[in-house]
Amino acid sequence: MPEQLFFTAAASFEAARQVALFPAGHRLQRLHGHSFLATLRAALPQGWAHFPGAEVSDLHVQLARCVAALDYRLLNEALEHPTDENLACWVRSRLDLPGIEQIGIQSTRHHGVDLDRDARAHVWRRYRFEAAHRLPNVPAGHKCARMHGHGFDVILHASVARDARELGIDDAHLDRCWAPIHAMLHQACLNEIAGLENPTSELIASWIWERMKPASPELSWVTVYETASCGAHYDGRRYRIWKEIPLDCALRLEHAPEGDPRRRTHGHTYLLRLHLNAALDQTRGWTMDFGDVKAIFAPVFARLDHRALYETKGLEDNDCASIVRWIRSEAAPLLPQLDRIDLEETHGCGAILVWDDGPPALLV
Repeated sequence: MPEQLFFTAAASFEAARQVALFPAGHRLQRLHGHSFLATLRAALPQGWAHFPGAEVSDLHVQLARCVAALDYRLLNEALEHPTDENLACWVRSRLDLPGIEQIGIQSTRHHGVDLDRDARAHVWRRYRFEAAHRLPNVPAGHKCARMHGHGFDVILHASVARDARELGIDDAHLDRCWAPIHAMLHQACLNEIAGLENPTSELIASWIWERMKPASPELSWVTVYETASCGAHYDGRRYRIWKEIPLDCALRLEHAPEGDPRRRTHGHTYLLRLHLNAALDQTRGWTMDFGDVKAIFAPVFARLDHRALYETKGLEDNDCASIVRWIRSEAAPLLPQLDRIDLEETHGCGAILVWDDGPPALLV
């Protein structure tokens, strides 16, 4: 698949709402408030930003200006039914931007929706369980062979075509479907559960999928975070994993105009996310060991972390797009399973480089 480059932005707003669409007694019918986060992903044409390398900051400015109209406001004054889906539509209708791929509204850390360019709503809901496990088929001496524990996060993604409906998927439905699964997994030893004798992140995701899908036909992905920095997706046919790595770098934007502070040396703690797509190893029960991903990527990491990016050989400029393309050129020969790279310079603001036909929804 040809390479695709997306720029991302995020902006927050504080607002109150009541949602009368929900059944009587539903908590969202009451007047309540959230710290909302709006997210945006766009394929911007060359020359869109006011200088090459300013795409991320310019996109953030556009999104922040849009949602400022909702900040510290009763949302019912702007929308009759201010659901997350309708808020995403409201934002989309007021952004005069080329190449919009996705608009997201996150109303809590545990819930949100992404609206894609085909007007499909991708509702996601985050759950957590605490459990012990060991991996019986790992190489000798591997730390995961020992019994240990994690606080696992699970994100259920459900997709529906909006059509003319005001309400897509009620998260209470996902809650009801998740409840018996949580009861089985929480405060348990996963190895003792039928079907989870080898409880890798990938196999936990597919185990959950098989039990959720019959009751929730809209289910599109199951995401399992084994730790805060790595995990796996499953969509009923293939597995994907990711590994997050922070990078502390100094930079300069060479094309910034005279007087712009981004022209001088400054810095970011970047969040780098490597996505890999590979067949499941039928013995190990994983696509690839997270530790191996980090070890193989280490030589590339060493050339970026605690470095001045403007001294990095082969890096054209220090903007996010240039960095992700450089990382692909250096890392793809080492990690042929790699098919997507995310880089955020601040939370939710950065670039995504994809060369695969179906990446999952943005991680949240």
